[in-house]
Amino acid sequence: MADQKASTSIEAVESGLAAQGYIASRQIATAVYLSQQIEKPILVEGPAGVGKTELAKAIAAWRGMKMIRLQCYEGLDEAKALYEWKYAKQLLYTQILKDKLGEVLGGAQTLHAALNQLHDFGDVFFSKEFVEPRPLLQALEQPGGCVLLIDEIDKSDAEFESLLLEILSDFQVTIPELGTVSAITPPTVILTSNSERDLGDALKRRCLHLHIGFPEQRLEERIVESRVPGISQTLRRQMVGFIHEIRSLDLKKLPSVSETIDWARVLVLLQASELDTEIVKDTLNVLLKYEADIEAASPQVTTFIAKAARSNVFG
Repeated sequence: MADQKASTSIEAVESGLAAQGYIASRQIATAVYLSQQIEKPILVEGPAGVGKTELAKAIAAWRGMKMIRLQCYEGLDEAKALYEWKYAKQLLYTQILKDKLGEVLGGAQTLHAALNQLHDFGDVFFSKEFVEPRPLLQALEQPGGCVLLIDEIDKSDAEFESLLLEILSDFQVTIPELGTVSAITPPTVILTSNSERDLGDALKRRCLHLHIGFPEQRLEERIVESRVPGISQTLRRQMVGFIHEIRSLDLKKLPSVSETIDWARVLVLLQASELDTEIVKDTLNVLLKYEADIEAASPQVTTFIAKAARSNVFG
């Protein structure tokens, strides 16, 4: 298959993701390549907004596969993540069976014979046609495979991790009434975490680990160039240099790559050709999400602009 040939080297993974607008570091491309080759999930950790979720979307787009997303939250359980029974359909079937009871029991001469006939129908209530598949089961049932994104796993309860272990290790799940359901084609599994809580060792053992932090300056410039093609080289270098200076401050929330991209789009929209104190202060709320952070950064704006301009000249 074409996508299999395209993913036979780390360089091919890098170029394939880049074609979808995702500029990957060598570390990211290596993890994706290894995951494909040894069919192992990737646990992607790092601060919010650095491209963890976007990585799953880019892999799906590059390989031409469906992406199935399970958004985790506190209280997530089997009924929302794996499957639940179609209770309304079961009740309707019960009513039909009740109306046709005479036909069903036709010919039964004894109570024992009648119970045996009803027992055959009872098994139907917990058959595959009454199952409502949720994201995890849907992913296993995709004939051509898919990308399964288990997003923000750290927001779910620790008990939910136990539900995932069989899927992550064997790409299968056991449903008591139906038995074991194995993946037709093993999905590419990406789990993301913002490290709000420590994940269990059993889950980590089943995954390749990838940490995505804030990118170094040249890589972040390439990301901006890919996502905001209308921005000039001078402004791109200045704004990325400025953001790297901002990240040196002790802030409640440092600006992530997603804020970098948003700020680049805003600067292009405002037709800025280079950074100046006025436009930076007017748009600082695009980068920083807390008023205390804005107040802490504002006195440094002029200094940081000058540093960014110098690095642009000598870079």
